[in-house]
Amino acid sequence: MKRNVLLLLMCLLFSGIHAQNYKELFDKATHCEETDSLVQAEKYYREALKVDPTNAHNCMIFANLGRLQYRMQRYQEALQSYDYAVNLAPLTVPILMDRASLNFEMGNTDKAYVDCCTVLDVNKNNAKALFLRAYLQSSRRQYKEAEADYKRLLELEPQSISGRLGLAILYQQEQKYKESLELLNKLIVEAPDDAELYVIRAGVEKEIIQLDFSLIDLDKAISLSPKSANAYMLRGEILLSQKKKEMAKQDFEKAIELGVSRSDLIQQLKECK
Repeated sequence: MKRNVLLLLMCLLFSGIHAQNYKELFDKATHCEETDSLVQAEKYYREALKVDPTNAHNCMIFANLGRLQYRMQRYQEALQSYDYAVNLAPLTVPILMDRASLNFEMGNTDKAYVDCCTVLDVNKNNAKALFLRAYLQSSRRQYKEAEADYKRLLELEPQSISGRLGLAILYQQEQKYKESLELLNKLIVEAPDDAELYVIRAGVEKEIIQLDFSLIDLDKAISLSPKSANAYMLRGEILLSQKKKEMAKQDFEKAIELGVSRSDLIQQLKECK
């Protein structure tokens, strides 16, 4: 009887020390992560996993590993860590969204879409999932579904800039140019120094053959952001369509100088001769 009691006490003591070591390692890891000591943080997280491989909180450790591996640009390892975390906690929204964002960035768009759908099954009002799924749907030409998600997002967050801009670009894809311009005009009133908004509006104006307005917007965009390669490229296309070949060539060369691949503009440069 005494021996059994002693064994029980030893087990309880060991269990307490075990739990304490796990928590200490977890706390050390999070502190290192907060101070940008990412390699050391990863070491502590892995030690904690070894101390208690069946702990219910390991899903958070794997999620944290995924986050810091992403910060270290070790994307494939980060994705594997997120997979482990999701396996342990399949319906945890923050982990699913982190994995969806990483999959999207890595070009795994189908997997990102599935995670967004899972998140929205759990919480239909998750703004981040609505935005990402809408974007993915528009890239698949699922315009009605994308529009529904953008509108749902804007019901939740009426002033969302990303939501309104996404919907404006979607309307452009659907050739709903009037609706697209209405949204872009309002966004430019709110953010008159955002060069990219002028470039996007110029693209819509180009499609409805309002070339003078488009050139005005592109001049404005370049004045706000002289390193906007997209602005030079689009202005070059418009100038070329107007037979202003030398001016167009200058814009194409500037776009290449700013990072656009020359191979992407070979045909345009040929037409400038």
